Amino acid sequence: MNQTIRQLLDTADLLLTDTGEPATSTAATASRCRGAAFALRVALESAVADRLTAHRAPRAIREGTQRAAFLWLRGCAEAGTARRTKAVWTQLCLGCHYHQYEIGPTEDQARAWHTEVAALVALLTR
Repeated sequence: MNQTIRQLLDTADLLLTDTGEPATSTAATASRCRGAAFALRVALESAVADRLTAHRAPRAIREGTQRAAFLWLRGCAEAGTARRTKAVWTQLCLGCHYHQYEIGPTEDQARAWHTEVAALVALLTR
């Protein structure tokens, strides 16, 4: 795992860590969770890019859309790992985007995403 990915996972962890301060507002909690989702998504995208680079994927795939990267990933990683990676990335994308009618991701969701991303990064960087 490269240093950038480690720092992104640590940042997400920091955002999800209980500060011990009195209960913050729901909006502040949602903002921290959304920030963690951004860090986790970038960490996952970086791990996928590293995996594609290691398997000599064409530059257009590595630097193109994530859709193309995930299609190529099927040939570079186990099928289950590729599916899990795409699934959690999709959930992270939903968690990153602000919607007026939603509060945002919950702490439990963000912690589950953190666990899954850390596991997938470990699998992808072997």
